[in-house]
Amino acid sequence: MPLRSVNPTSGELIREYSELTPTEIQEKLAQAQSTFESWKNTSFQERGVLMQKMAEYLRAHKNEMGSLATAEMGKTIKAAEAEIEKCAITCEYYAKNAEVFLSHEVLSLPVKESFVTFEPFGVVLAVMPWNFPYWQVYRFAAPALMAGNVGLLKHASNVPQCAEAIEAAFVACGFPKGVFQNLLITSPQVEAVIRDVRVKAVTLTGSEHAGSMVAKVAGEELKKTVLELGGSDPFIVLADASIEDAAKTAATVRLQYNAGQSCIAAKRFIVHENVAEEFTKRFAEHFSALKVGDPADPATDVGPLANARGLADIESQVNRSVALGARIVVGGKRVGEQGSFYAPTVLADVKKGMPAYDEETFGPVAAVITVKSDEEAIEVANDTIYGLASTIFSKDIERAKKLASQIDAGAVFINCPVKSDPAMPFGGIKKSGYGRELSHYGIKEFVNVKTVMVG
Repeated sequence: MPLRSVNPTSGELIREYSELTPTEIQEKLAQAQSTFESWKNTSFQERGVLMQKMAEYLRAHKNEMGSLATAEMGKTIKAAEAEIEKCAITCEYYAKNAEVFLSHEVLSLPVKESFVTFEPFGVVLAVMPWNFPYWQVYRFAAPALMAGNVGLLKHASNVPQCAEAIEAAFVACGFPKGVFQNLLITSPQVEAVIRDVRVKAVTLTGSEHAGSMVAKVAGEELKKTVLELGGSDPFIVLADASIEDAAKTAATVRLQYNAGQSCIAAKRFIVHENVAEEFTKRFAEHFSALKVGDPADPATDVGPLANARGLADIESQVNRSVALGARIVVGGKRVGEQGSFYAPTVLADVKKGMPAYDEETFGPVAAVITVKSDEEAIEVANDTIYGLASTIFSKDIERAKKLASQIDAGAVFINCPVKSDPAMPFGGIKKSGYGRELSHYGIKEFVNVKTVMVG
């Protein structure tokens, strides 16, 4: 089965790739294991020098690498270049901090000596999505490789050029052959790779279904997994909030990346009834001001959805929600006759039982849900199978912090947009997955925490 790179702006086929044969997969696994035996013995300083070179490489090639993402999955060029800059920052962060994070921890026990060490697992398989084709990979690779592991990448089938560019970057920066390899394989081939004895752990960012399948296979093999899955993040606007700030931030976080195709983008906007009308009006105005069009144009704010299936799914969710009583404030239709474009859409009067309330909307659609109290806001925020991130807008910070403790999510942001940062742990609960990426928590996910005691 070929892997197809298709431009979602034009619908044209860019290129087809043949999947690896079983023999070729075995050769890459053997190379990974062989390289690990030497890579694990390199110093943090040696690894750090290479990772710093990677940061420099990414900045020097951000336009050409960003253009690949724009062509393959429709990310606007300005967002693509910003994504690559974020990857560079993460490489620098771990080049600087990995040794500190993984230094021996001395234990205070009544023995001659006792301490904890952090040693690499070995070969780690990363199964990554198309929506952040560089960031999702580097936020795994930078800490995992700095810890002494080696990586295998099974990237999404619609971004093979981005996957090849990442592997080429590791080669160009002088990393040893086999430290990071791209596997041009399809989903049915993943199980055999997970079950291979040389693969010690798996990290996946993707859908709930993909996560459950990977977790099942890895569980049968008793292998460590970290999963970052879907989200239907709540964005709570209390009656005392600065409505313009809330509306402007809401529009930014919903659509600034990938036409709303982001797991951590706010999707359900839970607004107190006293300010719901004003918020919805301003929210819709911000959406209407966004330019939809060619993602290669630096002036474009919202590009196409990644593929025709995504477009059909978001259109269906909107139409079914409207049939059940939701009201289209702005948008609610396809844009143009070519490409997978959908207008930035605000739905009001959204209630439980509607797809816009119950399902993850992976596209440029925002659902406004009106509530009467703080208690109802928290109830609605937690009324989801997901628990990735969340937002609260209020002028009363102590009140917002109290509510934050009641939200079932991996992160809460007060009066600011949700984001991921190399210094902050990132991950979710419930069906948004488990484990953490980034910060010192992330680098310790794929190491053996070993206790050493001297009697």
